[in-house]
Amino acid sequence: MIFITAKFQVLPEHADQWPEIAGEFTRATRAEPGCLWFDWSRSVDDTTEYVLVEAFRDEEAGAAHVQSAHFRAAQEKLPRHLARTPRIVNTTVDQDGWSELGEMTVE
Repeated sequence: MIFITAKFQVLPEHADQWPEIAGEFTRATRAEPGCLWFDWSRSVDDTTEYVLVEAFRDEEAGAAHVQSAHFRAAQEKLPRHLARTPRIVNTTVDQDGWSELGEMTVE
């Protein structure tokens, strides 16, 4: 799978509304057949920072995502709400979902 984590530094005046601002993009991406997950979290240390954790089935699904109409629309809409260019880690992982964290096994 393609595993991506990106940090979005949102302008302070838009930070509380970011889930709604990115909502259409989020819903459309989650509906893609190759999307495994697309989840936003807000930093507990910096309320203007959102972290996106996303995964796609394979390279084909990742390519379909960046070529989609909703991705192009997000490229037009989202940057005006950001303080800087998002930072990203993008890698291919040889698995198809989450693994358990053995060091914190819940009995």
